Amino acid sequence: MTAHPRLAHRIVAAAFAAFVALPLVWLAYLGFLPPRAVMEARLLPTGVSLANFAELRGSGLGRALALSLTVSGISVAGQLALGLAAAYAIRLGLRVRWLVLVTLVLPVELLLIPMYGLLQQLSLLDTALALILPFLARPVVIFLLVQALQRFPMELLEAAALDGARHPTLLTRIVAPVMAPHLIAAGVLGFAAHWNMVLFPRVMVADRELWTIQLWLTELLRGRPLDWGLLGAAALLATLPLVVLFVILERPILRAFERSFA
Repeated sequence: MTAHPRLAHRIVAAAFAAFVALPLVWLAYLGFLPPRAVMEARLLPTGVSLANFAELRGSGLGRALALSLTVSGISVAGQLALGLAAAYAIRLGLRVRWLVLVTLVLPVELLLIPMYGLLQQLSLLDTALALILPFLARPVVIFLLVQALQRFPMELLEAAALDGARHPTLLTRIVAPVMAPHLIAAGVLGFAAHWNMVLFPRVMVADRELWTIQLWLTELLRGRPLDWGLLGAAALLATLPLVVLFVILERPILRAFERSFA
């Protein structure tokens, strides 16, 4: 490849990266914006202020973050365990791939009312389980793992089966380690999807003690819609876990996508 195409690719990549990073930069700008700068309409204020972050202390943001981390983490663990088992069964010949595709295209809003009725019958409304149980299996996670398993060398399973290994052993000691990058990529996507939910927690949970971070941000926006600095600081803190997760797991995620499209 000559120097000019490489330079063009780098320019395009840099422009795309800047476009993606722009919302985070804007949140950081608003978060560290001195409160008086907003009132005075100064676009380029002098100095940096932590007043917006200090005002969030004791507001319930920490509790909402901790709850979101807990329910999202438990949900993703269930999604990966059940998703890997389902993908493994489909790879071995279980003919339910059509069902995965059907549930994949169904909007979550369509299942909201029946899920509400089911949780009500089980007396699980206004509990943390209402934010976990409906999402222990996510069709998109199953679909991603099914696609990844299409490239899995079945010779490894056949050789281990000849040595007497059973399906639980094959799944946990052979399939799972080989599929680790794909599991990480699917887990990150599932975590981000659960973390950003607004409608489902709003309907299923009324107790403020069980508000997720997105519900808390929505209420903050309703109560103080013009306090840009405070909203920016809160949104920045709410986005930080996802950013850290993607940065830490960047290599396994890229490796998984490279294998998928190889």
